Amino acid sequence: MRIGILGLGRIGAFHAETLSGLDAVDSLVVTDPFADAAKAAAERFGAEVVDSPEALLAAGVDGIVVAAATDAHPALILAGVEAGVPVFCEKPVARTMAEGVEVLKAVQGKDVPIQIGYNRRFDTGFVNARAAVQSGELGKLHTVRSTTLDPAPPPAAYIAASGGIFRDCSVHDFDIIRWVTGREVSEVYAVGGNRGADYIKEAGDADTTGAILTLDDGTIAVVSNSRHNARGHDVRMEIHGFTDSIAVGLEDKLPLRSVEPGVTFPAGTPHDFFMDRFSAAYRAELTAFTEVVAGTRPSPCTIEDALEAGWIADACTLSLHEHRPVTIEEVRQG
Repeated sequence: MRIGILGLGRIGAFHAETLSGLDAVDSLVVTDPFADAAKAAAERFGAEVVDSPEALLAAGVDGIVVAAATDAHPALILAGVEAGVPVFCEKPVARTMAEGVEVLKAVQGKDVPIQIGYNRRFDTGFVNARAAVQSGELGKLHTVRSTTLDPAPPPAAYIAASGGIFRDCSVHDFDIIRWVTGREVSEVYAVGGNRGADYIKEAGDADTTGAILTLDDGTIAVVSNSRHNARGHDVRMEIHGFTDSIAVGLEDKLPLRSVEPGVTFPAGTPHDFFMDRFSAAYRAELTAFTEVVAGTRPSPCTIEDALEAGWIADACTLSLHEHRPVTIEEVRQG
């Protein structure tokens, strides 16, 4: 099949490399406002370069991958749907939840699949965790812990436009908690602090946060995030039930150092970047998209899924700013 890529920044170029190595993909068509980025992709992957999204959609593509700036996501999703071309779009659907809801309304009733990029759904550990919950082998759940710690904060320009740590980082934890447990979040309470880069505080954001999520069956989920984890990129989950407990990310590249005598675990080189931690998951995610394009599976992460994670992020942001518990229904109703 022929896949178009809109946006060739860090993640777009990474997706181009992944797609070029998939058996299902015969050719790539790419476009980016920066001609040098498009030219580099053409030289590296043998891609065809076009000068606009319109030209890309007219180039006979079977599916498109939207990796452009967040502000462009709504228009590019809608353009793909109007052209009848299946869409993969990196999260978020839009900069604000109001815009995301409008995108959802615009595509409802259209017979064009849309997949939103939440790659943890394709990581083997999280897949196995979900299967364990669904099988009932853990018994009734009582506690979930989810962690995302970045080795260093992103640049100031990214922070200023990110919408805040809950919307650009924690949202991955929120999505995977919903997906693994099969439950919805009913209420949140969030706290945050600034322990590092001044520009994060100046942007009105926190660099280290914690959130307590109450799920609709009473399970408690604890989410921990930070922009500062010098040992590496740490993504883990624990799921505790009345029968058994399991963990995702408890492996030799885990960026933790044990101080217990005689313990050598973890013994590997720590993960230092999200593309390292989730390289296999990204490949599985885009492989899934080729199956969506081929019509052999439904979207594994819909716009509705992405918006549910977004409501949790909005609730945590409000909770942090107002120092109080916030229900999902409160933010959903505006």
